[in-house]
Amino acid sequence: MAIEVIDQMRRVVRLEHPARRMVSLVPSQTELLVDLGLEPALVGITKFCVHPPHLLKEKTKIGGTKHFHLDRIAALQPDLILGNKEENYQDGIEALAQDYPVWMSDIHHLEDAWEMIRAIGILGGKEAAAEGLGEEIRAKFAQLPLIPAKKRQKVLYLIWRKPYMAAAPSTFIDTILQAGGWDNVLSEETRYPEISPEQLQDLQPDCIFLSSEPYPFQEKHIQELRGLCPNAQVVLVDGELFSWYGSRLRYTAPYVQKLQKQLSSASL
Repeated sequence: MAIEVIDQMRRVVRLEHPARRMVSLVPSQTELLVDLGLEPALVGITKFCVHPPHLLKEKTKIGGTKHFHLDRIAALQPDLILGNKEENYQDGIEALAQDYPVWMSDIHHLEDAWEMIRAIGILGGKEAAAEGLGEEIRAKFAQLPLIPAKKRQKVLYLIWRKPYMAAAPSTFIDTILQAGGWDNVLSEETRYPEISPEQLQDLQPDCIFLSSEPYPFQEKHIQELRGLCPNAQVVLVDGELFSWYGSRLRYTAPYVQKLQKQLSSASL
């Protein structure tokens, strides 16, 4: 049966049947395919598709998220390619779209993530599994406690060092911060602005979150940030659970609740 789905860039994607040979250009969507039971149909991944780890040994790597080897993709003869507006590059996507159906995600909010999960379930013939996963994620986020405005902490979420770069309110990371009851200390329109040490001090955040990706912040960096903001709580956080918008979201709400308790205990 033919399938027609509008992607999140408002493009129509048509398949003659559920996808049987899929290439994923996005790590979080690769993991989603596996969790929906579509691993047998997954033929190509990027070198950054690290979950589940056995895929890197068993599937063809077609390059990175910002540079695809078009010849490797062609050799796989895919009937569907999955990409993302922010994570992939426009020229590469446009070149692929000339020859293959390409479904693109564009994720800003949790509602976008649920829509993406459902759409990929439809394209892969796993609609029931996708609906179940979406309901599971919704239920877990609904259990997060509401934090009164007067008790919400101001957070600076750092993703890079030298220079410092942070996630602004227009990012999916900010959506997770808001769900956790934290307010982004930034008001920048730029999605990932550079922050000088002087700006960081002027912002006076209550908390500084040091993400595990894309820059691998470690314990040794905590003292560095405490030196700049001695009154802030500085903690390492799991970047995948703040920024991966596929099936990993089932673990995000419990992680956020645990982090809430950790910060609350530390402030007593």
